[in-house]
Amino acid sequence: MTAARISAAQARRIAIAAGGLDGALPGERGRTGAKTLQRAIARLGLLQLDSVNVFERSHYLPLLSRLGPYDRTALDRLLHHDHGRRLGGYTEYVAHEAAVIDVADWPLWAWKRQQPMRPSDERWAAEHSTLIDGVLSEFAERGPMRPSEMEHPAHQRLPGGWWNKSDAYWATAVLFRRGELVTVGRSRFERRYAVADAVLPEAARGEVERGEAHRVLVARAAEAYGVATLDDLADYHRLQRAETQMAVDALVDAGELEPVSVEGWSRPAYRWARARNPRRVRATALLSPFDPIVWHRPRAERLWGFEYRISIYTPAPQRAHGYYVLPVLVDDELVGRVDLKSDRRAGVLRVQHATVEPSHAARAGELAERLAPALAEAAAWQGLGSVEVTGPGTWAREVAAAVRRG
Repeated sequence: MTAARISAAQARRIAIAAGGLDGALPGERGRTGAKTLQRAIARLGLLQLDSVNVFERSHYLPLLSRLGPYDRTALDRLLHHDHGRRLGGYTEYVAHEAAVIDVADWPLWAWKRQQPMRPSDERWAAEHSTLIDGVLSEFAERGPMRPSEMEHPAHQRLPGGWWNKSDAYWATAVLFRRGELVTVGRSRFERRYAVADAVLPEAARGEVERGEAHRVLVARAAEAYGVATLDDLADYHRLQRAETQMAVDALVDAGELEPVSVEGWSRPAYRWARARNPRRVRATALLSPFDPIVWHRPRAERLWGFEYRISIYTPAPQRAHGYYVLPVLVDDELVGRVDLKSDRRAGVLRVQHATVEPSHAARAGELAERLAPALAEAAAWQGLGSVEVTGPGTWAREVAAAVRRG
C-alpha cells in the first residue's frame, strides 16, 4: 500500500483533534457531569496516576484541559476515592504506568498479569511466598482495606519515608501486579484493595487472548493519537514493539489504520482511518506532564520540536524550567511551559517559572494573553483567589503583565 503524505501541520492538528483538545478554550465549555467525565476517560482509555500534589494530582488534569473546570468530587465518586468500599466502574492497573482503567477492560490485561515480573521482583516473591499467601488470606477474611490497615505481623510502620515500606506492603504490590488484589478506590490517595474474585463482576473475570488484546489496545492508542509511529503506539500501553507491529499489520489489513508519511518524520507512521483532519484547531490548555498528548517525550519532540522533562526527578540545581512543569498548548503548537504551585494557605496559584519556546518568542506577549485566562480558570478550579507570577523565565514578564490585565 502506498503511504499517503501529510504535512507536519496536518499531523499536529490531527493529533490535537484525536486527543480531544480541539475547542478546549477557557470560558467556552459547558457544564460537566458524570457522563461527560466518563466519555472523556473512555476517549483517552486511561488516566495516569501520580502522587505529586504541588499543583494537582495528575489524573485530574487531562480532564481539566479538555472539559474545563469540572467538579473534582464528581470524578472522586466515579473512582471511589474517599467514597465507599466497593468496586465501581473503574479500577487500576499498570496500563501505561499505574493508571485508572475501566473495570470492563480488566480482561484485556490478563496477559500482563500472567507474565513474569522483573527478575528481582520474582525472586522476592519466591522468597516470600508464605507471606504473600498470608496477606491475601487477610484481605479475603477482612474485606476491602488499605495496606496501612493490615494486621499481618509483617506489617509495621518503618522510619525513612514513603519508600521504606514493610514486607507486607510489598506483598500487596505483588498481589496487585498478579491481579489477585484489585483496587476498589483510594483513601487519602492510598489504594484500597480487595480480593479480585470477591469483587469483580462476572463479565470482567474472563481473559482476552494476548494477540487480540494487543490489537484492541493498539487500536485504542491509534484512535487517541490520530497519527503515530510504531513506537508511539507501543508506548501508549507499554507494549513490546514486535507484538505492536503484528497488531498494526492486522489493523492495516482491516482498514482501521492507514500507512502515511509525515513531513519531517524519519519513520513510517499510521493514521487512524476515522481520524479528523481539521483545517484549523483552536485550543488553550495547560497539559499535565502525564497527559497522553505529551507523555511519550520523543513524540512531543517529533510533533512540536518540544524537548520536555517534568523535572520533579531532577536535582534542583539542574532544573531549567522549574519543578512541576506543564506544557502550554495554544492552537496547534506547544508554545511554552509553566511551573505551577497551588499555595492553598495563601489562596494563590503561583507561576514559579515561565518559559516561552524560542520559536515563539516573537509572539510572547500575544501568547501570554492567551495563557492568562487558562491560569485564572485553573486557579478558580483549585479554589484559589488569584494568580501570581513569582519566578523567573523568558516568558515571566509577559505572563505577569497579562495576568495583571486579566
